[in-house]
Amino acid sequence: MTLAERLARAMARAPAAPLLTGDDSRLADIIDGPTAAAVLVAVTDRPEPGIMLTQRTETLRHHAGQVAFPGGRADPGDTDLIATALREADEEIGLPPRAVTVVGTTDRYRTVTGFDVTPVLGVIPPDLALRPAEAEVASLFEVPLAYLLNPEHHRRVSVPWNGQTRHYYEILWNERRIWGATAAMIVNLSRRLQ
Repeated sequence: MTLAERLARAMARAPAAPLLTGDDSRLADIIDGPTAAAVLVAVTDRPEPGIMLTQRTETLRHHAGQVAFPGGRADPGDTDLIATALREADEEIGLPPRAVTVVGTTDRYRTVTGFDVTPVLGVIPPDLALRPAEAEVASLFEVPLAYLLNPEHHRRVSVPWNGQTRHYYEILWNERRIWGATAAMIVNLSRRLQ
């Protein structure tokens, strides 16, 4: 059985109820008209699969320096949110859409910044020659899937924010800090696949 088939089978067994993490879903309810967006959760097809992540450049206007999945807002020309995720991954990291075996979509995630993000789970060949877009991506790296899905690495953090206490998840891997919406989507995926 291929990795894509194993992931699809695990997703099919998952509960249908939405999984919520952190405060983002609660806070997003106050925002009118969320913007549709999609990210690609690209899993490398190797004996020990990994997930491809980007470190955003420090010069970006929004989320500078943060770790993220390749992705972004839906464009009018996108046929659906899977097409959005594939287009964005091509633009950001040079991942050809034809190289992705799409498994399906997983739990949508609403952010405090007004985005309704659909994670698209896909399998890619290992060791592709990818070309990160210099204006957006400072670096591209892979984290072992088993590490990211392990609940022992999902740390819930609380910080004061605008007079309230805000809760979010973070995952530390080597010198990288994965937090906020990206970490929450990983936590949701972990719960789906366990």
